[in-house]
Amino acid sequence: MGIAERVDGLLAAGTAPGLHGLVVVRDGRVVLERYGDGEDFRLGEPLGHVRFGPDVLHDVRSVTKSVVALLYGMALGDGLVPGPGEPLLPAFPAYADLAEGREGLTVEHALTMTLGLDWNENVPYTSTANSELAMEAAPDRYRYVLERPVVEEPGKRWHYCGGASALLGRLIADGAGVPLEEFARERLFGPLGMPFEWTANGGVVLAAAGLRLRPRDMAGLGSLVLDGGRGLVPEWWIGEMLRPRVEISEGFAYGYQWYVSPGQWVGATGNGGQRIVVVPERRLVVALTAGEYDAAEQSSAAVALEEVLKED
Repeated sequence: MGIAERVDGLLAAGTAPGLHGLVVVRDGRVVLERYGDGEDFRLGEPLGHVRFGPDVLHDVRSVTKSVVALLYGMALGDGLVPGPGEPLLPAFPAYADLAEGREGLTVEHALTMTLGLDWNENVPYTSTANSELAMEAAPDRYRYVLERPVVEEPGKRWHYCGGASALLGRLIADGAGVPLEEFARERLFGPLGMPFEWTANGGVVLAAAGLRLRPRDMAGLGSLVLDGGRGLVPEWWIGEMLRPRVEISEGFAYGYQWYVSPGQWVGATGNGGQRIVVVPERRLVVALTAGEYDAAEQSSAAVALEEVLKED
Protein backbone atom coordinates (compact mmCIF):
# COMPACT_ATOMS: atom_id res chain seq x y z
CA MET A 1 0.00 0.00 0.00
CA GLY A 2 1.39 3.39 -1.00
CA ILE A 3 1.46 6.68 0.88
CA ALA A 4 -1.73 7.99 -0.72
CA GLU A 5 -3.72 4.89 0.13
CA ARG A 6 -2.50 4.86 3.70
CA VAL A 7 -3.22 8.55 4.28
CA ASP A 8 -6.62 8.43 2.60
CA GLY A 9 -7.55 5.45 4.74
CA LEU A 10 -6.49 7.34 7.83
CA LEU A 11 -8.58 10.35 6.88
CA ALA A 12 -11.61 8.24 5.98
CA ALA A 13 -11.42 6.53 9.37
CA GLY A 14 -11.37 9.89 11.17
CA THR A 15 -8.16 8.98 12.98
CA ALA A 16 -6.62 12.41 12.37
CA PRO A 17 -9.60 14.74 12.93
CA GLY A 18 -7.49 17.85 13.57
CA LEU A 19 -5.37 17.59 10.42
CA HIS A 20 -5.62 20.70 8.24
CA GLY A 21 -2.96 20.13 5.61
CA LEU A 22 -0.39 17.61 4.44
CA VAL A 23 2.20 17.93 1.69
CA VAL A 24 4.74 15.21 0.89
CA VAL A 25 7.70 15.90 -1.40
CA ARG A 26 10.06 13.22 -2.66
CA ASP A 27 13.10 14.07 -4.78
CA GLY A 28 11.78 17.60 -5.22
CA ARG A 29 8.37 16.51 -6.52
CA VAL A 30 5.04 16.75 -4.69
CA VAL A 31 3.76 13.17 -4.38
CA LEU A 32 0.83 13.81 -2.02
CA GLU A 33 -1.24 16.82 -1.01
CA ARG A 34 -4.33 16.70 1.20
CA TYR A 35 -6.40 19.39 2.93
CA GLY A 36 -9.23 19.40 5.45
CA ASP A 37 -11.33 21.96 7.26
CA GLY A 38 -11.98 23.02 10.84
CA GLU A 39 -11.87 25.76 13.41
CA ASP A 40 -8.68 27.77 13.22
CA PHE A 41 -6.86 30.60 14.95
CA ARG A 42 -4.20 33.22 14.30
CA LEU A 43 -2.39 32.76 17.59
CA GLY A 44 -5.22 33.61 20.03
CA GLU A 45 -7.53 35.22 17.45
CA PRO A 46 -10.39 32.97 16.28
CA LEU A 47 -10.70 32.68 12.50
CA GLY A 48 -13.87 30.60 12.53
CA HIS A 49 -14.41 27.52 10.40
CA VAL A 50 -11.84 27.45 7.60
CA ARG A 51 -11.74 25.27 4.50
CA PHE A 52 -8.04 24.76 3.84
CA GLY A 53 -6.40 24.49 0.45
CA PRO A 54 -3.13 25.06 -1.41
CA ASP A 55 -3.26 28.86 -1.12
CA VAL A 56 -4.49 29.20 2.48
CA LEU A 57 -1.92 30.47 4.98
CA HIS A 58 -1.75 28.65 8.30
CA ASP A 59 -0.15 29.43 11.65
CA VAL A 60 3.10 27.48 11.92
CA ARG A 61 3.61 28.49 15.55
CA SER A 62 7.07 27.41 16.75
CA VAL A 63 8.16 26.28 13.31
CA THR A 64 8.87 30.03 13.20
CA LYS A 65 11.90 29.41 15.42
CA SER A 66 13.46 27.14 12.82
CA VAL A 67 12.85 29.71 10.08
CA VAL A 68 14.58 32.30 12.26
CA ALA A 69 17.58 29.95 12.40
CA LEU A 70 17.73 30.01 8.59
CA LEU A 71 17.58 33.81 8.64
CA TYR A 72 20.29 33.99 11.28
CA GLY A 73 22.55 31.84 9.11
CA MET A 74 21.97 34.12 6.14
CA ALA A 75 22.76 37.18 8.25
CA LEU A 76 25.84 35.45 9.67
CA GLY A 77 27.07 34.68 6.17
CA ASP A 78 26.85 38.40 5.42
CA GLY A 79 28.69 39.35 8.60
CA LEU A 80 25.65 41.13 10.03
CA VAL A 81 25.33 39.27 13.33
CA PRO A 82 27.77 37.99 15.96
CA GLY A 83 28.79 34.35 15.54
CA PRO A 84 27.60 31.54 17.80
CA GLY A 85 30.71 31.71 19.95
CA GLU A 86 30.41 35.44 20.60
CA PRO A 87 29.17 36.76 23.97
CA LEU A 88 25.45 37.54 23.99
CA LEU A 89 25.07 40.55 26.26
CA PRO A 90 27.37 42.93 24.32
CA ALA A 91 24.98 42.56 21.39
CA PHE A 92 22.30 44.15 23.61
CA PRO A 93 24.03 47.30 24.88
CA ALA A 94 20.76 48.80 26.12
CA TYR A 95 20.73 46.09 28.79
CA ALA A 96 24.30 46.46 30.04
CA ASP A 97 22.93 46.71 33.58
CA LEU A 98 22.03 43.00 33.34
CA ALA A 99 25.50 41.81 32.40
CA GLU A 100 26.65 40.82 35.90
CA GLY A 101 26.35 37.07 36.33
CA ARG A 102 25.54 36.60 32.63
CA GLU A 103 29.01 37.21 31.21
CA GLY A 104 29.26 33.58 30.08
CA LEU A 105 26.15 33.66 27.90
CA THR A 106 26.87 33.28 24.18
CA VAL A 107 24.77 33.47 21.04
CA GLU A 108 25.10 29.69 20.80
CA HIS A 109 23.31 29.33 24.12
CA ALA A 110 20.35 31.10 22.53
CA LEU A 111 20.58 28.99 19.36
CA THR A 112 20.56 25.76 21.39
CA MET A 113 18.13 26.89 24.12
CA THR A 114 20.72 26.26 26.81
CA LEU A 115 20.72 29.74 28.37
CA GLY A 116 20.34 28.38 31.89
CA LEU A 117 17.71 31.02 32.73
CA ASP A 118 14.53 30.58 34.74
CA TRP A 119 11.93 29.90 32.03
CA ASN A 120 8.70 27.88 32.02
CA GLU A 121 6.63 27.00 28.96
CA ASN A 122 5.13 23.89 30.53
CA VAL A 123 1.84 25.61 31.26
CA PRO A 124 -0.79 26.44 28.57
CA TYR A 125 -0.08 29.20 26.06
CA THR A 126 -3.18 30.99 27.31
CA SER A 127 -1.74 32.29 30.58
CA THR A 128 1.06 34.65 31.52
CA ALA A 129 2.24 31.94 33.89
CA ASN A 130 3.77 30.71 30.64
CA SER A 131 7.06 32.56 30.18
CA GLU A 132 6.56 33.15 26.46
CA LEU A 133 3.18 34.79 27.10
CA ALA A 134 4.69 36.78 29.98
CA MET A 135 7.47 37.93 27.65
CA GLU A 136 4.95 39.23 25.13
CA ALA A 137 2.93 40.94 27.88
CA ALA A 138 6.02 42.68 29.29
CA PRO A 139 6.82 46.31 28.41
CA ASP A 140 10.16 45.18 26.93
CA ARG A 141 10.34 41.56 25.79
CA TYR A 142 14.14 41.54 25.50
CA ARG A 143 14.69 42.90 28.99
CA TYR A 144 12.18 40.37 30.26
CA VAL A 145 14.25 37.52 28.79
CA LEU A 146 17.66 38.78 29.78
CA GLU A 147 16.71 39.62 33.36
CA ARG A 148 15.42 36.10 34.11
CA PRO A 149 17.38 34.64 37.02
CA VAL A 150 20.28 32.37 36.12
CA VAL A 151 19.37 28.97 37.57
CA GLU A 152 22.02 26.71 36.05
CA GLU A 153 25.27 26.81 34.10
CA PRO A 154 24.66 27.84 30.49
CA GLY A 155 25.27 25.21 27.84
CA LYS A 156 24.59 22.20 30.03
CA ARG A 157 20.91 21.43 29.51
CA TRP A 158 18.27 22.04 26.84
CA HIS A 159 15.29 23.91 28.23
CA TYR A 160 12.57 25.03 25.82
CA CYS A 161 12.66 28.82 25.60
CA GLY A 162 10.84 31.07 23.16
CA GLY A 163 12.78 33.94 24.63
CA ALA A 164 15.95 32.56 23.04
CA SER A 165 14.32 32.87 19.62
CA ALA A 166 13.16 36.42 20.40
CA LEU A 167 16.77 37.37 21.12
CA LEU A 168 17.91 35.87 17.81
CA GLY A 169 15.24 37.79 15.93
CA ARG A 170 16.45 41.01 17.52
CA LEU A 171 20.06 40.24 16.59
CA ILE A 172 19.05 39.78 12.95
CA ALA A 173 16.95 42.94 12.83
CA ASP A 174 19.66 45.03 14.49
CA GLY A 175 22.39 43.65 12.26
CA ALA A 176 20.42 43.99 9.04
CA GLY A 177 19.09 47.42 9.95
CA VAL A 178 15.55 46.46 8.91
CA PRO A 179 12.68 44.72 10.72
CA LEU A 180 12.96 40.94 10.86
CA GLU A 181 10.02 40.43 8.48
CA GLU A 182 11.62 42.74 5.90
CA PHE A 183 14.87 40.81 6.01
CA ALA A 184 12.87 37.60 5.62
CA ARG A 185 10.94 39.03 2.66
CA GLU A 186 14.02 40.35 0.89
CA ARG A 187 16.34 37.42 1.47
CA LEU A 188 14.20 34.28 1.86
CA PHE A 189 10.50 34.41 1.08
CA GLY A 190 10.73 36.86 -1.81
CA PRO A 191 13.38 34.93 -3.78
CA LEU A 192 11.44 31.70 -3.18
CA GLY A 193 8.11 33.25 -4.20
CA MET A 194 6.49 32.39 -0.88
CA PRO A 195 3.66 34.56 0.48
CA PHE A 196 3.66 34.91 4.24
CA GLU A 197 2.22 36.80 7.17
CA TRP A 198 4.00 37.41 10.45
CA THR A 199 2.00 38.33 13.52
CA ALA A 200 3.37 41.28 15.47
CA ASN A 201 3.04 42.55 19.02
CA GLY A 202 3.84 46.19 19.70
CA GLY A 203 4.97 46.63 16.10
CA VAL A 204 7.57 43.84 16.32
CA VAL A 205 6.96 40.39 14.86
CA LEU A 206 7.06 37.37 17.13
CA ALA A 207 10.24 35.47 16.35
CA ALA A 208 9.13 32.55 18.52
CA ALA A 209 5.74 31.80 16.98
CA GLY A 210 4.22 34.38 14.64
CA LEU A 211 4.67 33.10 11.09
CA ARG A 212 1.83 32.04 8.78
CA LEU A 213 2.75 30.00 5.71
CA ARG A 214 1.16 27.69 3.15
CA PRO A 215 1.88 23.98 3.71
CA ARG A 216 3.42 23.86 0.22
CA ASP A 217 5.90 26.51 1.29
CA MET A 218 6.64 24.76 4.56
CA ALA A 219 7.58 21.77 2.42
CA GLY A 220 9.57 24.14 0.20
CA LEU A 221 11.63 25.27 3.18
CA GLY A 222 12.22 21.64 4.12
CA SER A 223 13.40 20.98 0.56
CA LEU A 224 15.69 23.99 0.76
CA VAL A 225 17.27 22.48 3.87
CA LEU A 226 17.49 19.05 2.23
CA ASP A 227 19.27 20.59 -0.76
CA GLY A 228 21.89 22.36 1.35
CA GLY A 229 20.43 25.84 1.02
CA ARG A 230 20.74 26.05 -2.78
CA GLY A 231 23.07 29.02 -2.45
CA LEU A 232 20.35 31.07 -0.78
CA VAL A 233 21.24 29.89 2.72
CA PRO A 234 24.96 29.11 3.13
CA GLU A 235 25.51 25.38 2.81
CA TRP A 236 28.00 25.40 5.67
CA TRP A 237 25.33 26.93 7.87
CA ILE A 238 22.82 24.17 7.07
CA GLY A 239 25.40 21.67 8.28
CA GLU A 240 26.10 23.62 11.46
CA MET A 241 22.41 24.21 12.13
CA LEU A 242 21.50 20.53 11.89
CA ARG A 243 24.40 19.13 13.88
CA PRO A 244 23.19 17.64 17.18
CA ARG A 245 24.32 20.05 19.91
CA VAL A 246 22.47 19.03 23.05
CA GLU A 247 20.59 15.85 23.93
CA ILE A 248 16.90 16.19 24.75
CA SER A 249 16.32 12.48 25.27
CA GLU A 250 17.82 9.26 23.98
CA GLY A 251 18.05 9.43 20.19
CA PHE A 252 16.59 12.94 20.14
CA ALA A 253 18.65 16.11 20.11
CA TYR A 254 18.60 19.83 19.34
CA GLY A 255 20.78 21.66 16.86
CA TYR A 256 20.42 25.36 16.20
CA GLN A 257 16.64 25.84 16.60
CA TRP A 258 16.00 22.54 14.76
CA TYR A 259 15.24 19.12 16.22
CA VAL A 260 17.49 16.26 15.17
CA SER A 261 17.08 12.50 15.33
CA PRO A 262 20.64 11.58 14.37
CA GLY A 263 20.84 9.48 11.21
CA GLN A 264 17.06 9.58 10.73
CA TRP A 265 15.43 12.99 10.34
CA VAL A 266 15.60 16.69 11.16
CA GLY A 267 12.58 18.82 11.80
CA ALA A 268 10.68 21.84 13.00
CA THR A 269 7.65 21.60 15.27
CA GLY A 270 4.87 23.96 16.36
CA ASN A 271 1.98 23.89 18.82
CA GLY A 272 -1.15 22.22 17.49
CA GLY A 273 0.54 19.85 15.07
CA GLN A 274 2.62 22.09 12.77
CA ARG A 275 5.62 20.21 11.41
CA ILE A 276 8.34 20.16 8.82
CA VAL A 277 10.16 16.82 8.72
CA VAL A 278 13.14 16.14 6.47
CA VAL A 279 14.39 12.57 5.94
CA PRO A 280 17.68 12.97 4.05
CA GLU A 281 18.34 9.31 3.27
CA ARG A 282 14.94 8.98 1.59
CA ARG A 283 15.02 12.44 -0.06
CA LEU A 284 11.68 12.98 1.63
CA VAL A 285 10.10 16.15 3.04
CA VAL A 286 6.78 16.23 4.92
CA ALA A 287 4.85 19.36 5.92
CA LEU A 288 1.82 19.14 8.20
CA THR A 289 -0.61 21.65 9.68
CA ALA A 290 -3.27 20.92 12.26
CA GLY A 291 -5.61 22.70 14.64
CA GLU A 292 -5.05 20.99 17.97
CA TYR A 293 -3.57 24.12 19.57
CA ASP A 294 -2.93 23.84 23.31
CA ALA A 295 -4.70 20.46 23.43
CA ALA A 296 -3.45 17.82 25.84
CA GLU A 297 -3.38 15.38 22.93
CA GLN A 298 -2.01 16.70 19.63
CA SER A 299 -2.03 13.39 17.80
CA SER A 300 -3.48 14.16 14.36
CA ALA A 301 -0.20 15.28 12.80
CA ALA A 302 1.70 12.50 14.56
CA VAL A 303 -0.51 9.68 13.26
CA ALA A 304 -0.52 11.15 9.75
CA LEU A 305 3.26 11.45 9.80
CA GLU A 306 3.57 7.85 10.96
CA GLU A 307 1.60 6.67 7.91
CA VAL A 308 3.66 8.80 5.55
CA LEU A 309 6.97 7.55 6.89
CA LYS A 310 6.15 3.87 6.60
CA GLU A 311 8.17 2.18 3.89
CA ASP A 312 6.17 1.58 0.71
